[in-house]
Amino acid sequence: MEEEKKQHQNHQSSRNLLFGKYEMGRLLGQGTFAKVYYGKQLRSGESVAIKVINKDRVKKECLIDQIKREISVMRLVRHPNVVEFKEVMATKSKIFFIMEYVRGGELFAKVVKGKLKEDHARKYFQQLVSAVDFCHSRGVSHRDLKPENLLLDENEDLKISDFGLSALPEQLRQDGLLHTQCGTPAYVAPEVLRKKGYDGSKADIWSCGVILFVLLAGFLPFRADNIMNLYRKVFKADFKFPPWFSSETRRLISKLLVADSEKRTSIPAIMDLPWFKRGFKRPPSFSTEELPDKSEEEETKTGVAISSSPSPPFFNAFELISSMSSGFDLSSLFESKRKAASIFTSRCSAEAIMGKLEGVAKGLKFRFCKVKDFKVRMQGAEEGRKGRLLVTAEVYEVAPEIAVVEFSKSSGDTLEYAKFCEVEVRPALKDCVDLAR
Repeated sequence: MEEEKKQHQNHQSSRNLLFGKYEMGRLLGQGTFAKVYYGKQLRSGESVAIKVINKDRVKKECLIDQIKREISVMRLVRHPNVVEFKEVMATKSKIFFIMEYVRGGELFAKVVKGKLKEDHARKYFQQLVSAVDFCHSRGVSHRDLKPENLLLDENEDLKISDFGLSALPEQLRQDGLLHTQCGTPAYVAPEVLRKKGYDGSKADIWSCGVILFVLLAGFLPFRADNIMNLYRKVFKADFKFPPWFSSETRRLISKLLVADSEKRTSIPAIMDLPWFKRGFKRPPSFSTEELPDKSEEEETKTGVAISSSPSPPFFNAFELISSMSSGFDLSSLFESKRKAASIFTSRCSAEAIMGKLEGVAKGLKFRFCKVKDFKVRMQGAEEGRKGRLLVTAEVYEVAPEIAVVEFSKSSGDTLEYAKFCEVEVRPALKDCVDLAR
């Protein structure tokens, strides 16, 4: 009897294993097209959240583009106050998002209990604005900011979640604006509700204003007995401050909840306010990896610190596919335009490619450093929006006459990196690159 019980437990455990990497546990929540489960990374024991999406339902509802976009966005917005996206995997019927597990639940649960003290509300607002600013620097507009999509970790730090309605620059129409009406009415900017073109980043700023009001008041600024009356109040920015709001918070919210988006305040202006600066420390949100100094370069040349090889590492086709998507090749479903410029194939020798890369670096006045014989780092001289751009390039041998050149951003701004690959690298390598992936 005891043996049968053990076998049953083992069978149950094996049924809950995902690709031999994660163990799936209890259901955390569910929506129309997805369920979210608690999970554990088998090797490290790290807790994760596993979002399981029904692929047939996604296709039936024509949401493939939305899923692609959500993956692209979450790869772009790695920030301490954004839920971390770890990887995506799939079977024939399901798509699995592996994400950071945030233990503290929704910020909404705190608001339901009543208004927050100003210091607590300020902390959450600082973290929200910092993360939104980072998203906007990547060209990402969230478009559904509300307390239900703001989670709290074990340290009571805020994490933005649910980028399912977010927008990327490629969604802009010829007028340079977004036109999709989306979001939650009580938190949505008036220009979005008017069904006219709007700037996604300015719409996010309005939502941040509503959230700050809710944190301090314990209720919404715009309330009505029906949806049309609610819209009328939003269109006019018709709201009243409770008596306990400080003069500083009144001034700030009055600059955020402005019906005319052109007159609405900006994030740099928000972050420059004394009220906002109080106790605020901008979190590190990108790698600060630097090129090795001269002593490290000397060691590299002599092979003491990093062993070098006389030929490029062999990189077979299976490894190439696996490196792009753990477990399965999802390129047909999830290929990202931003990733397209990062991998090139060539029939030229590795030495010829390395020479071309050095020429590109010199032409751009980038610092050029060999890490290995067929791996280099190139660092820009000028400070970008997120520091100096640092790009790593490595040449792999796929077959005797075919090489793969892989670029990756070590630090700096993602949009500057995309421009570097498309505008600088692609034309410079045109005579030795056969095709780009």
